[in-house]
Amino acid sequence: MKKHVAVLNYGSGNVRSAVRALEHVGLRVDLTADVTTVLEADGLVVPGVGAFASVMHQLESVQGPSLIDRRLIANRPVLGICVGLQVMFERSTEHDGAEGLGQWPGEVIELDAQTIPHMGWSEVRPPHASTLFAGVEDQRFYFVHSYAVTNDPTASMDGPLKKPLVTWAHHGVDFVAAVENGPLSATQFHPEKSGEAGLVLLENWAHTL
Repeated sequence: MKKHVAVLNYGSGNVRSAVRALEHVGLRVDLTADVTTVLEADGLVVPGVGAFASVMHQLESVQGPSLIDRRLIANRPVLGICVGLQVMFERSTEHDGAEGLGQWPGEVIELDAQTIPHMGWSEVRPPHASTLFAGVEDQRFYFVHSYAVTNDPTASMDGPLKKPLVTWAHHGVDFVAAVENGPLSATQFHPEKSGEAGLVLLENWAHTL
């Protein structure tokens, strides 16, 4: 039986390509904000296009923060994409600033680069233990963004809990391209727009469900 994935439908644009890519790797996909469906699906995908504060407002309108928390507490997989990665951090300086979900420490800031936005294909530097990037460690992925996390989210994490695995990319400065942290994973790039490499990454995530 196919694993079931909910793509959180909160008004974010351009999600159809994500739905098609997830279906392509063999998943049964619902684009939905139904609470029961979101909580009970094998996986939840949180897409994100646009400004950080707007995405947070739209997430809150469908109980997104609570639903994400409840899934993670239950150790049920969540995958954030693009701004869906950014909102997992504590805050963003975009426009007048906004608070994020605080799943990871760190601030989303404007990239210090000659060309903004960062748009196009870039190499990434995943850690050796990465599950998401297995088999595509040396591939390029498609980015479209002006803001990113440039600090190491693991630097301020103390205690016995296992630290997240952080993948890096470079555009003017090094920035966080992906994070893998138990049931919570996220990518700054768009795997659904990253050709065969992106499909392999989504398939790798699907195998964790």
